[in-house]
Amino acid sequence: MEGYALAKRITELALDKKGFDIMIIDLKGITSSFDYFVIITGSVDQHVRALADHIRKELSREGVKPIGYEGTTNLKWVLIDFVDVVVHIFDPETRDYYKLETIWKDVKIEKAD
Repeated sequence: MEGYALAKRITELALDKKGFDIMIIDLKGITSSFDYFVIITGSVDQHVRALADHIRKELSREGVKPIGYEGTTNLKWVLIDFVDVVVHIFDPETRDYYKLETIWKDVKIEKAD
């Protein structure tokens, strides 16, 4: 599973655990490192952890393993790198501060919830 199909699956898994303000940002052709960002908000640090753990475990069962996983120390911003798709799971304050969805102009953004 890769690209958009993986981004959609990650979105489904985040919705399973009540992630909110979920966006898929299409960055194909803009960056050579990956094709999509999936940005998710969790309500508090425990929720951020639950979202990240659920996504990793379920995708691992489906044979999709991340090449990177960061941010589990303070749980304000967890990043999971699946090569084609990079997942960012934020608490509300950190998401509002960094506003990743506003960095690129003229990209396709799909809201999931």
